[in-house]
Amino acid sequence: MTQETVQHQSEQEPTDLQVDTSAQTGGPPEGGAQLTDSDRARRVLVRLLRVAYPHERFPDGPYERTAAAVEDAAHANAADDRALTQGLASLDRAAGGDFLALDDAAAEAVLRDRADEYFFRRIRSTAVVVLYDNADVWDLLGYEGPSFDKGGYIDRGFDDLDWLPHPRVDEYAGEPRVELVEAQEVAR
Repeated sequence: MTQETVQHQSEQEPTDLQVDTSAQTGGPPEGGAQLTDSDRARRVLVRLLRVAYPHERFPDGPYERTAAAVEDAAHANAADDRALTQGLASLDRAAGGDFLALDDAAAEAVLRDRADEYFFRRIRSTAVVVLYDNADVWDLLGYEGPSFDKGGYIDRGFDDLDWLPHPRVDEYAGEPRVELVEAQEVAR
């Protein structure tokens, strides 16, 4: 088996990765659909993102934009591109042939088994930023966006927590407390 060591650098921490280059095949993965078809790979990736970041109210657009960003990031590095292709194919194999056919719970179980794999960590590092750094997604989540260009949150209702109950504040009604402080001699 031939392996090459690839040094991946990120802002978080460098990771040494052993990439198996002998497993590259031209045909479909065992028991799975042909993943070299970019449309199929994109659909598997979008499904992965929907399961990993579930939001019922999100339309397909944010997930598709995130999938495109993940693919672009992977295409920038040959080892990442191979890892993505092989990782998506492994999802189909783990699903018994078709990851897209799994229900949400089964798809989540497959992803949990692969959460520490390199290809999934790379997807996560791109997806979490791209998916949630989008004004359309902010609207869906109820986030108003950054406030620095609007003068901050102080005058924009940062403490408008009308959905929380008012806190119960009990005042101390007993004798005034006196605390004794011992004087310590200062060594000269």
